Amino acid sequence: MNFKCDKCGKPATVYLTEITNGQKVEKHLCEQCAIEEGVTVKAGNVSIVQLLEDFILQSPPAAISDKACDVCGLTFAEFRKQGLLGCPNDYEAFSEMLESLLSRAHEGATQHIGKVPAKAGEDQKKMNRILRLRSELRVAVSAEDYERAATMRDEIRSLEES
Repeated sequence: MNFKCDKCGKPATVYLTEITNGQKVEKHLCEQCAIEEGVTVKAGNVSIVQLLEDFILQSPPAAISDKACDVCGLTFAEFRKQGLLGCPNDYEAFSEMLESLLSRAHEGATQHIGKVPAKAGEDQKKMNRILRLRSELRVAVSAEDYERAATMRDEIRSLEES
């Protein structure tokens, strides 16, 4: 069934159902009239790839670009360049910058709701520890603290083998 806009008679693309004083009121509006009434019109079929490209191409302030994850060492500028996060902790490290992107990508939701395998808890802790050690290893090598670097290298190997 093709409805016409209640205001201007053009083909309706926005359909609203409101309950006012216990009465159901249906509205059929074209996109322009919906915008004029303050109804947010979602762009249809915008791909996650397009959202990421738009997000990555925006220029963030320098203070945001320099922000880095304390687990894997990835900076926000590196994320924007690569388009990939380095570890699960990056969602927390860059949360304020990622929130608008995730909200747009998930139609207003900013948190994943779903099942997590029971075994993932310990595996995730081990992965975070390895990532944190790798970051510290890079710092130790650049500071030429080779004894500390060797200790971290051995601990990383031990964790990866277990």
